[in-house]
Amino acid sequence: MLSKFGLYGAVHAGLAVILGAFGAHTLKERISEDMLAVFETGVRYHMYHALGLLIIGLLADRLGGEGKLRIAGRLMHLGIFLFSGSLYVLSLTELKWVGPITPLGGVSFIAAWALVVIVLWKQRGQAK
Repeated sequence: MLSKFGLYGAVHAGLAVILGAFGAHTLKERISEDMLAVFETGVRYHMYHALGLLIIGLLADRLGGEGKLRIAGRLMHLGIFLFSGSLYVLSLTELKWVGPITPLGGVSFIAAWALVVIVLWKQRGQAK
C-alpha cells in the first residue's frame, strides 16, 4: 500500500507545484483576483492532501494497515479531485454550478482524516 498511496501523493504534490506556478505566473493577468484566490485555495488543499496521501502510505507500511487506511487513502484521493478540481474549474470558467461539488470533496477529506485518527487511536491503545 505504501507504493500506491506514496505514488499518488508524490504525483499530486508535483501537480500542485505545477498548478501553483501556473496560477502565479500565467493566471495572475488572466482571471480576477477573486478567482485567483479560489484557484490558490485549490492548490493549497491539493498540496495538503498530497502530503496526507504520503502520510497514509507511510502509516500503512509501518502499521500494516489495510482496511481503514486504504479507505482513507481512497477518500483523500477522491477529495483532491472533488475539492481542488472543482475549484480549478470554477476559477477558470466561473461556472457556478461547479461550486456545490466542492463541499463533497471537503467531506471526503474530513472522513479520510477521521479514519486516520481512528487507526492511530486504536494503535495507541495497542502500544500500551
